[in-house]
Amino acid sequence: MHIENLLKMANQIGQFFDADPDHELAVEEIRQHLIKFWAPQMRKQLLEYVANGGEGLTERTKQAVMALPK
Repeated sequence: MHIENLLKMANQIGQFFDADPDHELAVEEIRQHLIKFWAPQMRKQLLEYVANGGEGLTERTKQAVMALPK
Protein backbone atom coordinates (compact mmCIF):
# COMPACT_ATOMS: atom_id res chain seq x y z
CA MET A 1 0.00 0.00 0.00
CA HIS A 2 1.23 3.53 -0.68
CA ILE A 3 2.64 5.18 2.42
CA GLU A 4 0.56 8.31 1.78
CA ASN A 5 -2.61 6.24 2.18
CA LEU A 6 -1.32 4.65 5.38
CA LEU A 7 -0.46 8.05 6.82
CA LYS A 8 -3.88 9.42 5.99
CA MET A 9 -5.68 6.44 7.53
CA ALA A 10 -3.47 6.39 10.64
CA ASN A 11 -4.02 10.11 11.22
CA GLN A 12 -7.77 9.65 10.81
CA ILE A 13 -7.69 7.02 13.54
CA GLY A 14 -5.67 9.40 15.68
CA GLN A 15 -8.13 12.22 15.08
CA PHE A 16 -10.97 10.01 16.31
CA PHE A 17 -9.22 9.75 19.68
CA ASP A 18 -8.27 13.45 19.87
CA ALA A 19 -11.38 14.07 21.98
CA ASP A 20 -9.93 11.91 24.76
CA PRO A 21 -8.23 14.20 27.31
CA ASP A 22 -6.12 11.29 28.61
CA HIS A 23 -3.13 11.35 26.25
CA GLU A 24 -1.74 7.96 27.29
CA LEU A 25 -5.11 6.26 26.96
CA ALA A 26 -5.64 7.78 23.50
CA VAL A 27 -2.21 6.55 22.36
CA GLU A 28 -3.04 3.06 23.62
CA GLU A 29 -6.42 3.07 21.86
CA ILE A 30 -4.77 4.06 18.57
CA ARG A 31 -2.18 1.32 19.05
CA GLN A 32 -4.85 -1.28 19.78
CA HIS A 33 -6.84 -0.25 16.71
CA LEU A 34 -3.78 -0.67 14.50
CA ILE A 35 -3.10 -4.11 15.99
CA LYS A 36 -6.70 -5.30 15.64
CA PHE A 37 -7.62 -3.96 12.23
CA TRP A 38 -4.46 -3.42 10.21
CA ALA A 39 -2.61 -6.16 8.36
CA PRO A 40 0.89 -6.91 9.66
CA GLN A 41 2.44 -5.60 6.43
CA MET A 42 0.63 -2.28 6.82
CA ARG A 43 1.92 -1.94 10.39
CA LYS A 44 5.42 -2.87 9.25
CA GLN A 45 5.39 -0.16 6.57
CA LEU A 46 4.23 2.40 9.09
CA LEU A 47 6.86 1.34 11.64
CA GLU A 48 9.60 1.67 9.02
CA TYR A 49 8.30 5.10 8.06
CA VAL A 50 8.30 6.29 11.68
CA ALA A 51 11.82 4.90 12.16
CA ASN A 52 12.87 7.29 9.38
CA GLY A 53 11.26 10.33 10.99
CA GLY A 54 7.52 9.82 10.59
CA GLU A 55 6.90 13.20 8.95
CA GLY A 56 3.21 13.87 8.45
CA LEU A 57 1.91 11.82 11.38
CA THR A 58 0.29 13.48 14.36
CA GLU A 59 2.26 13.17 17.59
CA ARG A 60 -0.25 10.81 19.24
CA THR A 61 -0.35 8.61 16.18
CA LYS A 62 3.43 8.52 15.94
CA GLN A 63 3.67 7.51 19.60
CA ALA A 64 1.13 4.74 19.05
CA VAL A 65 3.05 3.43 16.06
CA MET A 66 6.33 3.45 18.02
CA ALA A 67 4.60 1.33 20.70
CA LEU A 68 3.54 -1.35 18.22
CA PRO A 69 5.09 -4.79 18.59
CA LYS A 70 8.04 -5.20 16.23
